[in-house]
Parts: sequence; C-alpha cells; structure tokens
Amino acid sequence: MKIPQRMEARPARQPLVALPEGLRVRQADSLAAAVDCLAAVGMWVSELLPQTAKMVDDLCFIRSMKTDAINHEPAISLMQTGNQVPGRPCFGSWASYGLGSMNQNLPTFVVLVAKPSNTEQVQAISGRLWSSGYLPGEHAGVSFRTAGDPILFIKSPPGVDRNIRRASLDGMRALNNITAHQLGDPETHTRIEQYELAFRMQASVPDLTHMASEPASTYQLYGEDARKPGTFANTALLARRMVERGVRFVQIYHNNWDTHGNVAGRLPSQCKDVDQACYGLIQDLKQRGLLDSTLVVWGGEFGRTIYSQGGLSKKNYGRDHHPRCFTMWMAGGGAKAGMIYGETDEFSYNIVRDPVHVHDFHATALQLLGMDHERFTFRSQGLDQKLTGVEPSRVIKELIA
Repeated sequence: MKIPQRMEARPARQPLVALPEGLRVRQADSLAAAVDCLAAVGMWVSELLPQTAKMVDDLCFIRSMKTDAINHEPAISLMQTGNQVPGRPCFGSWASYGLGSMNQNLPTFVVLVAKPSNTEQVQAISGRLWSSGYLPGEHAGVSFRTAGDPILFIKSPPGVDRNIRRASLDGMRALNNITAHQLGDPETHTRIEQYELAFRMQASVPDLTHMASEPASTYQLYGEDARKPGTFANTALLARRMVERGVRFVQIYHNNWDTHGNVAGRLPSQCKDVDQACYGLIQDLKQRGLLDSTLVVWGGEFGRTIYSQGGLSKKNYGRDHHPRCFTMWMAGGGAKAGMIYGETDEFSYNIVRDPVHVHDFHATALQLLGMDHERFTFRSQGLDQKLTGVEPSRVIKELIA
C-alpha cells in the first residue's frame, strides 16, 4: 500500500528541512523560525514542524531530489506520471494495475483533496492528475469529496431501495454486454464493473467515512482538526481507515504552498495543517502494525528558491520555483528509517552529492512496492510503456532497508 501525501504546490525546501549549518541563522532571521539539528540522524528540521521533528528517526529523507520542469503543470505531470506531457497514467494507476484490489467493495486508488486553513492562493487541482491514461479505466483514481456526501449519488433517491437499484443495474449490464459484443471495446466492460463497484460502495463508504467509532485518543494523536471534514488531518485519518480496509493507494493533495509572496504569513499555517497529522498517521500505522506494509511519501513537484522574490519588504516577500534541488521523505514500506540521502551546496542551490531525478524516485518507489520498473510495462501505441519512461533511471538502493 502507498499513501503519497502530495503538497500542492510544493513545500519549501528551505527552511523546513535539510538546511546546511551555515544557513541556519540566516534562515531563522528571515522567517522567524529556528532550524534545529535533531535526533541521531542529524536532520535539520524547522520549529514550524515540531511533531515531524519528533519522528525523524522513522523517516527516510531525500535531500537531493531534482526535476526537469520549473512551472507547475509540467512539473506536477512529471511527478505524477513520469512525463511532462499530459495523458499518461499516474503513479496510483500504475500501482492499481500492478497490485490489484484487496477489497472488492472499495476503489483500489482513492484521491483526497484537503482544504488548507489559509486559502490565500488556492490553485486548481485537475482530475487528469489521477487519470489512468492508456491503462484500463478501472485503474483511475476515485476522488472523494471533502464536504457533503463523499461520493456523489452514493445514496439512492427516496423510494428506490436496494432491490430496485439491483434490478436497474442488471438491466444496464445486459445492454452493455450487447454493446461490448458488437463493438469489442474493453472500456465497456470497465463501465460495467464500475457500476457494480458503485453499487457495493453504497454499503461500504458510509461505514468507511463514519468517524464516530474513533476513540478520543485518535484525535489526541492527529489533532482536533481531524474532527473537521476536509482538513488535512481529517484526510490523513481517513487514509488510515482506507488502508485498514485494503485500499491499495491513497493520495492526499494539500494546496496553497505556492508562496511567491507573504511566505512568512502563510508558511506557519501550512505547516500547522500537516505537521501533527503526518506525525499522527505514521504513529497510528506503526501502533496498528501497518507501517511495515504501507509506504508513506511526502513531497511536492519541486522546491522553492533560497533567495526572495516579490516586493522584498520586511513583512511580505516570497520564494520562486526551484527545480534544481528539493527534499521529500518516505516512511514505512521498506524505506530505510533514519536515512539522509543527498546533499546540496551551502546555498541550497545545486546538488553536490547523490542526485535523485524524479524517474529515479519512481523506480525506487516501485521497487518498494515489489515491482521492477524495467519489466513493469503496458503495451500501448506499439511500445512497452513504463512509468519511468525511456531515459535511464535507477533504483536508489541506499533508500531501501
């Protein structure tokens, strides 16, 4: 299983994690946030992430991530699908295709879009990011809503009971089978199966999203925000409940990280949204015996510059996009706990040791999920397509326990 927590758009590499010592005071001055070297692994962590700092020995840090794209859409596409051009399957779809389902009553791949507490700059998050591309449609992500019913039309209309619904689906199945026989389109069978899954979800989803059974200790772990639908903490808790029920791949998006301006005003609330929730999720999975079989990934599609941009006033300044180096972390699922991999120069501008391209990260994550990225292919348009594409990429063995 895998729970990638995608921060949209990109958590700053500085000063949250991975600062060289020479820049510690400089960054603390600029954001009024001290950065301390914590635990035996010697990882720099901002005081804006106090809960994350408590679990650094559980995390596998990659401080030398790099990407080819400097703008949002191509960079998100590259991180999600391995290609800057839209239309390819995303990582979650590849995982669904390769691992299959463990619960016939829930989707294999679920997407949750959390609402940030600060909505100063909320950007669009497109459904194409969880598309199955040229893979069969059944492997596309299913997006759960953060307000109202989690899935549209999950409840039957008044006067329509389960027997009536079942009879309607049987009739549609018969018609779709006729169409499939006439046209030979495999997507018709996908539609039939999706209708059947939706019928089963009418019984399974209400139980999944009913949080009343969670004890008070759960909210002490994740924070009180976990009681509020749509918050990052709430989606993290819901992700754990999905993992328990056999959902293979859960992806959480969190917006408002694109701090071209007012970074000092926005970053504290962004960090507060995710800090305790991430800590709670890791500890919750660990105490339930699920962390070893669940790979958790945290990161964005690129980093932010070490230097400022914008008006450059004392209280309002920002950071631009920076594809040359950024940090991501993993936990559980065979990732090497307490690992710090890669290094940048003293200005956090270029990588000086152990670069990790997005394709290398994908190859490594697939390896942790039990798949060889070179052999894990799907025939499309005359090619054996791969998540890692045609350019050379490698598994970073140092990141694997």
